[in-house]
Amino acid sequence: MIRLPALLTVVALVVPARAFPQSAPGTPRPIVVQGAMSLEIDKLVSRLDAAVIERVGGWTFWSGTLDGYPVVVSKTLKGVSNAAAATAIAVDRYRPVAIVNQGTAGGHDSSVHLYDIVLGTSAVNLGAFRSRFRPAGAGSNSLDWVPLDLMASEGSAGNDPNARKLAQFDADGALLAAARRAKVAYSRARVVEGVIGSSDVWNDEIDRVNRFHQEFGTLVEEMETASAAQVALLLQVPFLGVRVVSDNITNGEAYDPKTGEACEDYVYQVLKAYIGTLKR
Repeated sequence: MIRLPALLTVVALVVPARAFPQSAPGTPRPIVVQGAMSLEIDKLVSRLDAAVIERVGGWTFWSGTLDGYPVVVSKTLKGVSNAAAATAIAVDRYRPVAIVNQGTAGGHDSSVHLYDIVLGTSAVNLGAFRSRFRPAGAGSNSLDWVPLDLMASEGSAGNDPNARKLAQFDADGALLAAARRAKVAYSRARVVEGVIGSSDVWNDEIDRVNRFHQEFGTLVEEMETASAAQVALLLQVPFLGVRVVSDNITNGEAYDPKTGEACEDYVYQVLKAYIGTLKR
């Protein structure tokens, strides 16, 4: 297993040191906006002025300006490991003032529908569980797995048989306020607030989805937000997750890839609202 500092050392060896931008005194620190796939970032990239593309290993970054303010669009690739690594690289490379992770997600509540936007008041890692002991031949039942708090003190995680907690990564207040102000510009569907769940699992078992929703409050699930939020927290960078409902197994709504563009449109308004506060 490669520790995070070792990963950044490898990156530094692969990419010449001069390629890492260092902001001059008085230069605004950029906002980093993340998406895992092309369908979640292409429209945002097209809105950047004077965009310059940079690649670090398998990750791609576009640096430009929006309303005259520096913005970096990051293609994190899919999954919690990719999102965490891309976030660490972005913080080390660009020293962002804030990070917004956005894209598509599957619904965990029958009341949310395609094109609804979910503002992540918090995010949780839905892959952080300890299975209870079962002897050979007894099968498996994820519904009785015990949550693990990834931010618990050393030696404690996994040792409490009565644990019922997942680590929760809360949204930054100023970013959330900007996202709320952007609601008036979104007419495709509703804008709601709730918990975003992340893991490297696409869950289509209704009972499992219902457990996440009822026990941890998740409105949607995807594969990046919580891990990016965790890294941002540890590196002390303000963070917000924004997701659009692209499918919902709980009410039978099938996947619509066009929802990704709708999320980009909304996040564009969030960025403009937040930039307005930074320019004051």
